[in-house]
Amino acid sequence: MNTVPFLAERVTFSPDMPAETNRLLQLAVAATQVNPKQAEALFLQAQASDQQCLQSYFALYKFYFFQKRLADAERFVLAGLEEAARQGGFPSDYRRLVQEPARWDLYASEITLFYLYTLKALAFIKLRQACPLDAQSILAHIKQLDPKDLSGASVIMDLAAGMDES
Repeated sequence: MNTVPFLAERVTFSPDMPAETNRLLQLAVAATQVNPKQAEALFLQAQASDQQCLQSYFALYKFYFFQKRLADAERFVLAGLEEAARQGGFPSDYRRLVQEPARWDLYASEITLFYLYTLKALAFIKLRQACPLDAQSILAHIKQLDPKDLSGASVIMDLAAGMDES
């Protein structure tokens, strides 16, 4: 396996992340442009070493998205949603969350905000997979779950609306 020199951190992940997981993710980020196969292996190693680290799901789905491997990105988005819901003690299915909005404060913590941000990523992936109805459904639910738009889903909503017009 080729090694990539580790010069400096390129991405700021959560300050509460274990040092070894952060090290692996930093190495993966550094390798992304020069050796995507090595980057993937490092991202997967980081995720496998600490499956509770939500940032590893984020890093993986972003990596796969930019590699245009949308099915893989979606797989880690869904896994990240499941893990965030497990950690936060709420249902992972956004449709269930909308049924009882007063019961779930999705602005309560980094975990719940990660969930919203990752749900937004799922909508964007669905748009890129040419599944606009799925994306619109997810976005409609996000609008109810995130009325303050802390996830920034309005950007994806605007993109989806623009796609409808064309």
